[in-house]
Amino acid sequence: MMLLSLPLVATLATASVAIDRWFGEPRRAHPLVGFGKLAAKLEAALNTGRRGRLLGILAWLLAVVPPVLVATWLVLALPFVLACAVHIALLYFALGARSLHDHIAPIGRALASRDLTQARVLTSRIVSRETSHADEGALSRAAVESALENGNDAIFGALFWFAIFGGPGALAFRLANTLDAMWGYRTPRYLSFGWAAARFDDVLNWLPARLTAFSYALLGDTRTALQCWREQAPRWDSPNAGPVMASGAGSLNVLLGGAAVYHGVIEQRPVLGAGHTASARHVEAALMLVERTVILWLAVFIAFALLSVPFQG
Repeated sequence: MMLLSLPLVATLATASVAIDRWFGEPRRAHPLVGFGKLAAKLEAALNTGRRGRLLGILAWLLAVVPPVLVATWLVLALPFVLACAVHIALLYFALGARSLHDHIAPIGRALASRDLTQARVLTSRIVSRETSHADEGALSRAAVESALENGNDAIFGALFWFAIFGGPGALAFRLANTLDAMWGYRTPRYLSFGWAAARFDDVLNWLPARLTAFSYALLGDTRTALQCWREQAPRWDSPNAGPVMASGAGSLNVLLGGAAVYHGVIEQRPVLGAGHTASARHVEAALMLVERTVILWLAVFIAFALLSVPFQG
């Protein structure tokens, strides 16, 4: 039951995406909240400043391996119907498409109505850069970048690993991505301890990120997207965010990157994309690109499922 058939992958993935679209993330008792508390306790206990990389690897294994093993045991031990329900639940908990839309769409609406105060507050909730004095262009860039990058992190990476290893695969990806978001910073506290979390996430995200970038390119200005991916992505610090955001920006014909303020310091980031200065309309366009990509991926799953069924002539 670990390696799902293609028809099952298509059916269960579609069900999980539909549940996420209708209900969004659980408002109470989300499993990731408990996981985050566990991760914080592990970090507090093991991030002692000595043997940082080794203890970071140990912390990552202690956080990720037990829940993935339990999930694997459940889908192998339960009857078929219950195992399918567990697969659906695990992917549902790993997905964040509705949450992504619910956090970013209001920013676009606030910008469209010229309410910069509200847009700054909303944007500060989803990015680590400072937004208190950001103008419309900076806020629009932040929202579009978040939509494109998190499309991969919160949706397509989970779908990819679900297609490979079912619910446990989606769970492993989401937990690894969560640890990278918690520990994967290049700060004195996490530079050594968080090395493993960042590297594991890079490995698990490498292929999904490039499939996401290719999907973004297909669904917009393909030539510009592929050119931006080829020429601009290598300049970005993250090996996976670079291709995703460069391709997405080129697909949307919008300019991203550039100056941003982090902890009171202006950081000059490489420019991504081509064409227009980011504005409120590009926030909506980015969300639509992510939504169309979800439909594309599910259509591909269904197409492969149909092709795998023997023809009865």
